[in-house]
Amino acid sequence: MMGRQRDGQKQLFYSFNLDDHLPCDHLLRGIDQFLDLGDLHQHLAPFYSHTGRPSIDPQLLIRMLIVGYCFGIRSERRLCEEVHLNLAYRWFCRLGLEDEVPDHSTFSKNRHGRFRDSDTLRFVFEQVLERCVREGLVGGEGFAIDASLVKADANRQRGVPGAEADWSKGQSISRPVREYLAALDQVEVEKNTPKNISLTDPAAQWSAAGGPAFYAYSANYLVDTAAGIVVDVEATPAHKIDEINATKTMIERVETRFDLKPQRLIGDTNYGTAEILGWMVNEKAIEPHVPVWDKTQRNDETLSSSDFHWDEQADEYRCPEGQVLRRQWRAFKILRTHVTKDVARDIAKTDAYKQSRKDRKKVEMLFAHLKRILKLDRLRLRGPTGAHDEFLLAATAQNLRRMAKWLCPVEPETTNIVI
Repeated sequence: MMGRQRDGQKQLFYSFNLDDHLPCDHLLRGIDQFLDLGDLHQHLAPFYSHTGRPSIDPQLLIRMLIVGYCFGIRSERRLCEEVHLNLAYRWFCRLGLEDEVPDHSTFSKNRHGRFRDSDTLRFVFEQVLERCVREGLVGGEGFAIDASLVKADANRQRGVPGAEADWSKGQSISRPVREYLAALDQVEVEKNTPKNISLTDPAAQWSAAGGPAFYAYSANYLVDTAAGIVVDVEATPAHKIDEINATKTMIERVETRFDLKPQRLIGDTNYGTAEILGWMVNEKAIEPHVPVWDKTQRNDETLSSSDFHWDEQADEYRCPEGQVLRRQWRAFKILRTHVTKDVARDIAKTDAYKQSRKDRKKVEMLFAHLKRILKLDRLRLRGPTGAHDEFLLAATAQNLRRMAKWLCPVEPETTNIVI
């Protein structure tokens, strides 16, 4: 017989527990187990006034942001709608059924204010990383480094040649432009004028990698190869020199704050220059597991390195014509050590190097996950600080997801066996 729903008198009181309606194997249960924001209030205390109306709890805002980045919810307006409707999101954000969800404008005010002034997102990232270390997911033996281009929130049609950029209208200068001009004032060495510059996000680099040109930032990841945990992240313009400098910054920062220094560093050819190899070998005592950036063998009818003859008594190379090869063509302010690349070449012949080539794929997988699953193939925030915030939140979400999936065992499904 067909059943019908009864339109009887409704209950006056309900007993509803959000925890009872969240599946035991839900991803947010695992993330909640490893996310500890207990020290967040103390960290932010100097940035709040002691008088006035109570503000929205910063823990709530951080939890909502983590939900957004874990599940690829790119719009903060849509994030507020999803938290309002989704019971699992409400449970994770410590909201009851009748609790109000903050307005989307609250994120902008806090992100550009207290969170940025206090570097709160870096604080949360390092708290999560510290938990990864305690859980044994960070070995510290080998790190892998790589960078991936992420499109900036800048229309390619709003670009002009670098020489034509005019920032004289002080009243109409936006925050990304102010950050760009402030960075130029702090740079000691004068940089070349870019060929093309965005009027909305001038710090973004014009890049033609992989197809039509676009404005982009580089997401630089330093990853521990034991379990693929991101141990540091840095946002830079999409430029090779900035990416190399970010490598030094991240390795030194992880060593200072967590006392972690890898025995080997894995990277691609971009990190195989003489400068970075000399820094790894001589200053940090790290084995460079990177292909050497080598242009000594020429195919353009010019001389290769093997064509030069070494005169041991004179301590110099001579070309087939008998001319002496100069050690350097100009006087450098910082003396060159002339570090050879033999160390990296010798390491490339070992079995450990072959394993390092496989371990490097863990970084590439994280970038694929970043763009396909977390939907971070284009930035929403502008300027270097905007890219900094987005990459930190994304790396935090990836580390939390990794802990939840690795350390929270899923109970096997029970099946009825008929005999």
